Formats: sequence, structure tokens, C-alpha cells
Amino acid sequence: MSATPHITVDSATAIETDTTTPGYLTRQADYQRRLRRVEGQVRGITRMVDQEAYCIDILTQVSAATKALEAVALGLLDEHLRHCVAGAAHLDGPAAEAKVSEASDAIARLVRS
Repeated sequence: MSATPHITVDSATAIETDTTTPGYLTRQADYQRRLRRVEGQVRGITRMVDQEAYCIDILTQVSAATKALEAVALGLLDEHLRHCVAGAAHLDGPAAEAKVSEASDAIARLVRS
């Protein structure tokens, strides 16, 4: 993540945004918990392959792990839009444009995957 300057909007608008830190920090423990759960799912899939489980059962678990990762990705994208992009929008100009482009690229990667 590239550093963006601290953004402070006047007190009349009551908005202060720091886009140099990740927007997900308030939910970091939740994301870590969810990712550990996915990690456990993937280890379980590995065991299923080792034990020569039925193909469809393995595919079902792969699908569940994929959906769980997609949920994490969508949550992080939402946090990025609300924190980094919205904060940079207050700057206007190249910084805002860069954050919007960055978000658009991330969305395109998610859609393609």
C-alpha cells in the first residue's frame, strides 16, 4: 500500500481521515480470525486429498474456502473504499485519482478471479 498524506478537513465538516494506515485496523482481529478459519479449511482439504476423499466432497470444500476468501476480499475492499478512497477524495487531484484507479484495479482483479 502506498503512503498517502494525512488528510484533515476543517472542524466544521467534522471529518478527519488518515489514509496512511489501513482502514481495516478497527476490524483487524475479525479479519485475522476469518483468515485462520480459511487456513484451517485449506489444511482440511489437503487432508482430504491425502486420504483420497471423494472428488465432489473435496470440490465442495474448495468452494467453501473460496467463498470465505471472497468474503474477506469484499470486506477489505469495502474498508478501502470507505477509508482510503473516501479520504483521498477530500484531497482531490492526483492523490484522489490514484486511489480511485487503485480501487478500480482491485475490483477488476476480484471480478476476474
